[in-house]
Amino acid sequence: AAAAALGLLPLGKTQSPESLLDIAARKVAEKWPFQRVEERFERIPEPVQRRIVYWSFPRSEKEICMYSSFNTGAEDPAAAVG
Repeated sequence: AAAAALGLLPLGKTQSPESLLDIAARKVAEKWPFQRVEERFERIPEPVQRRIVYWSFPRSEKEICMYSSFNTGAEDPAAAVG
């Protein structure tokens, strides 16, 4: 309410702080591939696994396009197989 009164937020809009689970999962996802997390730790609670996987995927359309293109460097896709 105070932030809205100061004009920092539109009226009727409030921000809630990010959960500790989301902060931790995002930091883990930024540093390590999920496969390494699975190999390193024996038991990871399912809610934690889900949040790490969620934060492991790219957020922007540019990153999604970059990671979804499978360019092998070969001119002919059939040449890359052999």
